[in-house]
Amino acid sequence: MGDSRRPICHHCGVVGHLKARCFKLHPELRQTVHKNRPPNFSSTCTAALAETTGNSAALSDFSRLQAQIGQLQDQLGSLVARAHDTPIAPTATIATVTPTACHVTSEAPTWVLDSGANDHMTGESSLFSSPLIPITQSVCLADNSTSHISHKGDVFLSSDILLSSVLHVPNFAFNLLSVSRLAKSLNCAVIFLPYHCLLQDLNSKKIFGRGYERDGLYYFGEPPPTSGLQASILPHSNSNVFSLKTLTLWHARLGHVNFQYLCLLFPSLIKTCKDHKFQCVVCELSKHTRTSYIPRMHRTSSIFDLIHSDVWGPSPVMAFSGHRYYVTFIDDHSRCTWVYLLKKKSDVLPLFTQFLQMIKTQFNTVVRAIRSDNGGEYISDGFCSQLNQKGILQQLSCPYTPEQNGVAERKNRHIMSIVRCLLSGMHVPKSYWHMAVLTAVYLINRTPSRVLHGMAPLQILKPDCILFSILPRVFGCTCFVQNRSPHRTKLDNKSVKCIFLGYSAMSKAYRCYDPVSRHLYHSLDVTFFEDVPFYSTHSTLQVSDLSPSIEITSPLARPVPIFDSMVPESSSPPVQRSSPPLQVYTRRPRTQSPLPDSSLDPGSGMSPTPLVSTPPPPTSRYPSRVRQAPSRFGWLSSTNHPISQYISYFGLSDSYRAFIGKLESVSIPRSVSAALQDPKWVTAMQAEMNALQANQTWELVPLPAGEKTVGCKWVFTVKYMADSSVDRYKARLVAKGFTQVPGKDFGATFAPVAKLTSVRLLVSLAASHSWPLHQLDIKNAFLHGDLLETIYMDTPPGFRAEGEYAGKVCRLRKSLYGLKQSPRAWFSRFSEVILSMEFVRCHSDHTCFIRRRLDGCCIILLVYVDDIILTGDDAPGISQVKQDLGKVFDVKDLGSLRYFLGIEVARSRNGISLSQRKYTLDLLQDTGMLGCRPASTPMDPNLKLSTESGDLLLNPSMYQRLVGRLIYLTNTRPDLTFVVSVVSQFMHAPRTAHLDAVYHILRYLKTSPGLGLFYSASHQSGLSCFTDADYAGSQTDRRSTTGLSTFYGNHLISWKSKKQAVVSRSSAEAEYRAMAQGTCEILWLRSILNELGFTEKDSSQLFCDNKSAIMLASDSVLHERSKHIEVDIHFIREKIRSGIIVPSFVPSSDQTADVLTKPVGPSLLQSSIVKLGLIDIFAPA
Repeated sequence: MGDSRRPICHHCGVVGHLKARCFKLHPELRQTVHKNRPPNFSSTCTAALAETTGNSAALSDFSRLQAQIGQLQDQLGSLVARAHDTPIAPTATIATVTPTACHVTSEAPTWVLDSGANDHMTGESSLFSSPLIPITQSVCLADNSTSHISHKGDVFLSSDILLSSVLHVPNFAFNLLSVSRLAKSLNCAVIFLPYHCLLQDLNSKKIFGRGYERDGLYYFGEPPPTSGLQASILPHSNSNVFSLKTLTLWHARLGHVNFQYLCLLFPSLIKTCKDHKFQCVVCELSKHTRTSYIPRMHRTSSIFDLIHSDVWGPSPVMAFSGHRYYVTFIDDHSRCTWVYLLKKKSDVLPLFTQFLQMIKTQFNTVVRAIRSDNGGEYISDGFCSQLNQKGILQQLSCPYTPEQNGVAERKNRHIMSIVRCLLSGMHVPKSYWHMAVLTAVYLINRTPSRVLHGMAPLQILKPDCILFSILPRVFGCTCFVQNRSPHRTKLDNKSVKCIFLGYSAMSKAYRCYDPVSRHLYHSLDVTFFEDVPFYSTHSTLQVSDLSPSIEITSPLARPVPIFDSMVPESSSPPVQRSSPPLQVYTRRPRTQSPLPDSSLDPGSGMSPTPLVSTPPPPTSRYPSRVRQAPSRFGWLSSTNHPISQYISYFGLSDSYRAFIGKLESVSIPRSVSAALQDPKWVTAMQAEMNALQANQTWELVPLPAGEKTVGCKWVFTVKYMADSSVDRYKARLVAKGFTQVPGKDFGATFAPVAKLTSVRLLVSLAASHSWPLHQLDIKNAFLHGDLLETIYMDTPPGFRAEGEYAGKVCRLRKSLYGLKQSPRAWFSRFSEVILSMEFVRCHSDHTCFIRRRLDGCCIILLVYVDDIILTGDDAPGISQVKQDLGKVFDVKDLGSLRYFLGIEVARSRNGISLSQRKYTLDLLQDTGMLGCRPASTPMDPNLKLSTESGDLLLNPSMYQRLVGRLIYLTNTRPDLTFVVSVVSQFMHAPRTAHLDAVYHILRYLKTSPGLGLFYSASHQSGLSCFTDADYAGSQTDRRSTTGLSTFYGNHLISWKSKKQAVVSRSSAEAEYRAMAQGTCEILWLRSILNELGFTEKDSSQLFCDNKSAIMLASDSVLHERSKHIEVDIHFIREKIRSGIIVPSFVPSSDQTADVLTKPVGPSLLQSSIVKLGLIDIFAPA
């Protein structure tokens, strides 16, 4: 509590003054603190200022102003005198005529305020308004003389002030006002200021009387005129209307001078017009200012009668969860604050609903009113409907008037001031701002407040609570948490070095984060080094740092989330990504970094000067809009289903954990302007340009008449080494081949690429034979292909041609990425080189090459455009192949296979895992489904989609792009194959029901984002295929769906879910067609295995759960109902007779292809996942 010996203002809460002398309530009282004032201040000026503005604060140098006013009066007087040809007295002489207390020149009686007088007294009997009462008394004057008092009566001091018991002293030369009698009789305060005085009513606080100072005395009323200027320029008329008209005229003549300066120039005229309110429309339109806002200091009488709310953001540094804002809810009575982090402003409604439910449950009361600004989140239909449903009154501030929501605005300022202190005090990176916000609110609720008279908000809300159940610690300091992991051995450290990030709202514990394991601890077993910052002063590290001494720009994989029921928290602080938030508004212009100078080929005429020139500083008062990449982390969320419940990294090796963390660490720019701001990408672009010019890819020529150019763009990517380090930042110049004209710009375009089935087969062979997997990358692969057609291309973005080459275009000599014929030209060149190295092309897959020695050792090479996989048991031969390729092409050895075409490859002594974890998490993040409620199956078993289900989508492209991304995800997720094939059937005209089905798939993906194939290290042999069909399963055309899964030993190699081309007349026919497709898949795999040297001598098993179809394949008799499928029957029978295929019956309980033909329930789905050999190495324990 405050010091009881000092007064406290009940208006502003400041100690040291009372409400009657509060500067905020009475701005005119500020003059009492102005000590350095000129002693000869003109009373006329101060009185006029007090009349017009209510605030008589003197100017900084009034003597100079008074001299200027005198000169102006002289000049105006002279001009008027010449205009009327009327002589007037000099203004300076008139200005020196100053009345004194003994010589009053004004017609009205002058009253002197006397603090030494006991009663009011006057010597003029004509001033009394009531009959005089004779009395016999005497009064003692200041010179010790006495005077006789003859009468007493009432006198009107003004039209609304009546003085009672005024003494009449005959022949008394003064009219005295007793200050003490005046204050008591009128219940007012007499305030003496340096140059005037005021009478203020103690109840209403209104000023009802004024006076002026002259020669050391204070006179009541208006000061007499001191200038003769008015007499010379104003007409002799007592008409107020005419005087107001004259005042308006001079106001316009002087350029609409401020009204207070008119008071200085024409005090008598102002007195004449005092009953009129001077108004000027021109001044209102040109000089309008905002009205002063008097803050409200009243608090409600009980908790939750009024809630203040405001949304802060967007943050210049986005939280890694994607949060850009936070919303505060402040109780007006206790000033207790609740804060929730937001990704977008529209999230206010669900969080407000959660807040209301918490209030009702925890405090057994309801919110009665909420005050906020006019933000769209507060005036939306959903928010207003929620308020109406709960009976909550809504109070909105006026537009552009944040003062009316001052409690919430001031709270945001308080929170951010503490956040800045927490971050800078221990050199904590700004990417921790959301953690600092939660900690700041925790501390504010437990800190005494001046508004609460020294009590803490939590004490008002819960009087019996303990403010700090645990000892507060320094935010951002180094701490050590006891390691209680069940995997800790006796040789491991017993504690983990962490950074302290605040206090847990879920338990009585500290919140500490370990950047190495990406784990957030909630524990009391913590030792603090409060004077040791976790991050050093000069460190540029962000949250992603593996250790405080290593500089890394971003973090590992998605951290583990922890959700707090009261305040959303996170399980692991995010990692600073180099790509900032979606749309950030900044007032600081972002300049483009010029490309570095380099020695370019003079003949090229290409200058590294960026086409995107450096913009000048903006002259607009509005912020510039910068589009940037979205945040990729959703770990800090107020969802009940955090992603950490479905993915974990603790079961991985340290090296592989570091590798997948690197996949998240580097942001890929999505535009040239963004890339030019990062020196790493500028260097990559320059390296690409150097390679293009060294290869003589183009020549600069004028564009011939009638010819059109092909555009180009930059594509950026990152290449990683096997040890998870960044190999290089790769910038690739790609031509916009979609603008090429067929027949003119290109002819044949077909070029083979490796099938994903071939990739899986190669990985399976490597796993079963313990072969190493190597990955090579060929730089600028397409530049090695010769170009036969004549193609003109625009200059690359970010570069311009200068000098004699200015305005010219690029005539391509060599093939370039993006051109239609480029893949064909490159593959033709690569085939020539690889075949010259004694490799043999596989006829089953032309992108697969094999070289076998006489001793049986082999090398297998698989190429996908410019990415190459090498494996085999000929280790010296593999090294020699790398060297030979390096002599012809610019080859980069990336080491062991870790990341190929978006597929993550993890290898251990138990086998090899293929998954698309990062691809899945990116998909969930981009669609905003990272915090959604998960689903146990990819599709509802009872759902039947048709072309008429729901309403047409207004934006079908969004649906098409989303389904396209899901199709690529089926390369490692056979459990999604059927449902994705279903939703892909409606790409031409998607509807709302189809989009709902896609979102259901995304919800299922959240349950196991790391699920993928696993190839065990044991020896595998033998091909087998499971086929199944869902008879007439399509509601649209009643066609059946074929499902098949092919295994090499226990390794799942290929699978398919496809609608049959024709309508089947029976289930046996549908199953038989599925068996035909399964037979084709077996034959192709047997063929490529034979070419690779793994000849299948035994028959391959073809499993089917329909005995009728098996009998049709085995029986030589054609039935009447099978004549129309005679071709398929003969095809399978031929393979059965030759001993290649052996049809076998499989019970439906053991059928692995069942999940590929129809939606199944959770139990059958999990059983099928086990049968297919899918595992999730990222599944939490």
